[in-house]
Amino acid sequence: MYAYGLCVDEGYLLPSLVTIASLADTLSPAARREVAVRVLTLDLSRGHAATMADLARRAGFGSFDLAWCRPLCQSRLVDDSYITITTYLRFQFTPAFVGRPYLIYLDADVLALGDVSGPLEGLEQGQLGAVADEFNPAVGQCPALPGLVDRWPALRGRAYYNAGALWAPTAMLGPIRNGVEWALVNGSEFILHNDQDALNLWLLASPVVHPASGVFNRFEVGRFLERGDWVRRIVERPLHSTGARLVHFVGPVKPWLTSCPITEDVRLYRSHLTQTVRHLHRLGDLGIEVATGGRPR
Repeated sequence: MYAYGLCVDEGYLLPSLVTIASLADTLSPAARREVAVRVLTLDLSRGHAATMADLARRAGFGSFDLAWCRPLCQSRLVDDSYITITTYLRFQFTPAFVGRPYLIYLDADVLALGDVSGPLEGLEQGQLGAVADEFNPAVGQCPALPGLVDRWPALRGRAYYNAGALWAPTAMLGPIRNGVEWALVNGSEFILHNDQDALNLWLLASPVVHPASGVFNRFEVGRFLERGDWVRRIVERPLHSTGARLVHFVGPVKPWLTSCPITEDVRLYRSHLTQTVRHLHRLGDLGIEVATGGRPR
């Protein structure tokens, strides 16, 4: 079977719990017992780690484990407007820690609406499943990897993938980590979007991607449409299409902030948020509250 993997810091503790709870809702009780949850963190307190473990077990997952670790020493933040160095922990999962044949890595700002394990079907041992980035669809046609196509024009138009949802055999975790490390050392001049650019720089040199359907990492765009029409010029799909298995709240305007426009998906997220907080209160943790102001950390 597989494990869900998340990387969490104190600033994203509650959103990560919402993600875990939503994942549980997509599976039958029997299926949940076969699935593991694995978390890497830089700074979670032991009390909050215990709360996360309690929630995962109460939700019915068969196994939970959490470890404190550091990112790759080459890790660097170019864009730190709302992202912390914790983002690089996604490359620190190991087969021994995961303890399952496959890892499904998910960012902590996603909401599962259906079973997200589909991309594992047909995934071979030497492949990594990923979804093309809806806001940065192609190299040289978006801000990502600035200057790369000036050096290598043949790369223009190649797919660029979002790192917020990844599907991998655990045997691939070492090669992925080594590839990102290679990119950070040899391609730092091209990196703008931090670890995601580093991952894509390696993927352009290593044909290991198994493209997954967009329904498994669908961006929530309603928040952006409230403030302008630029999304209509970039995203090719119908902007209000249904069928998403995973909704990803990319960007700094997160659905748990009061500054976030109220869209249908934001309402749905806040409903899950309210339910998660109730679960936490039943577990006896009254200290985790909703962050409603400022920027996400």
